[in-house]
Amino acid sequence: MATLYTHPNFWRSYPILVSAQYSGLQINMVTDFEGELSQKTDSFLSKFPFEKVPAFEENGFRIQEGSAIANYVASDVLRGSSQQDRALVQQWVNFAEGEIVPSMAAWVYPTMGVADYNKQSSEKAQEALQRVLSVLNEYLLSRTFLVGEAVTLADITVVCALLLLFKQVMEPSMRQGYQNVMRWFCTCVHQPQFSAVLGEVVLCETTAQATDKIKGAPRNTEDTLNNAKGAPNSAAQEEVSKEEEQDDGGPDATEEALAAEPKAKDPFASLPKSSFALDEFKRKYSNEDTLTVALPYLWEKLDHDGWSLWYSEYKYPEELGQVFMSCNLITGMFQRLDRLRKHAFASMALLGVDGDSSISGVWLLRGQQLAFELCEDWKVDYESYSWRKLDPGSEETKTLVREYLSWEGEFKHIGKPFNQGKIFK
Repeated sequence: MATLYTHPNFWRSYPILVSAQYSGLQINMVTDFEGELSQKTDSFLSKFPFEKVPAFEENGFRIQEGSAIANYVASDVLRGSSQQDRALVQQWVNFAEGEIVPSMAAWVYPTMGVADYNKQSSEKAQEALQRVLSVLNEYLLSRTFLVGEAVTLADITVVCALLLLFKQVMEPSMRQGYQNVMRWFCTCVHQPQFSAVLGEVVLCETTAQATDKIKGAPRNTEDTLNNAKGAPNSAAQEEVSKEEEQDDGGPDATEEALAAEPKAKDPFASLPKSSFALDEFKRKYSNEDTLTVALPYLWEKLDHDGWSLWYSEYKYPEELGQVFMSCNLITGMFQRLDRLRKHAFASMALLGVDGDSSISGVWLLRGQQLAFELCEDWKVDYESYSWRKLDPGSEETKTLVREYLSWEGEFKHIGKPFNQGKIFK
């Protein structure tokens, strides 16, 4: 059995654990570093002389440093399917360690009470991250993932390096200019392998402010700072030690910041109960004829007060190239809206051919407003589309719903033939 020594909720362990989820490797976690398992004891140092966590062992093989462990537990697919891909994956791993982590630490750690705040360092870090995110945003303009057409160790490493930024300090206004980054980030964290490790990732609404000094710092503060930006100041560590002696045993600042995730609220909880059974409609659409069964059921049972119909169309058709890449836009959007499935149904169609296509669709949403505005996670893609509320009683609406749900018709409003479609249900 493979064993990983780490501290609870330590972000540097996340790339290892996510990689293990993809490769199917079972890992025994050791997180209690008291007594014989302390990093300072001879028993630990005899195995791991660097005094750092995460540390890993399997069948007598031992290794330290998070990125090295992640590479070891990753499958060949995650490392890259060709020599060029493997080089690109390593490039992005180095990018995360060299360009993101130092600035992230300088900005985020003081807000968590595990490092002293320095105004000049924090401002420089924010400026550096703006440049980094701009480069990443441009790179992801025409890509779903960093290397190839699937998740690799590159995506895992960069996502985990950005995680605390998006959860702790980068409020919505700061994320607005990086739409491609947020699309990619949300696509990744909604993958089952990421969710199994990270849980539900809640993006911050307000930038956390730095505390005046290190207070109640956890025992892994030294490792956190060492891994991020070199050896910590000895005077600061003495102050930490004094305060740890006075600690009342309650949760420390980092444990509260990393472990106490806010519970997600149901954005639709305040709506009156609806008579329309969405699940029943989805079953009929999936299992029975669309034109003779599913659509008649929809028009007969639809609760017009509790639900609304919308037409959407991608704003930038000139940017669409190959059909398979355009389809990835739809797939990524659906993945990021996974929590909306209980309250929505949609049929999105790609019309046209390579180099001359468009994306549009019909959505059935709970309530009378655009549901995407109710949750920050759902806003990533919807601004790339124009939205128009449909009148359920109009002939235009009946035609649009029939064509998009049956994937048959002239689609005169677009003027391009149907190519392929995807269903959100």
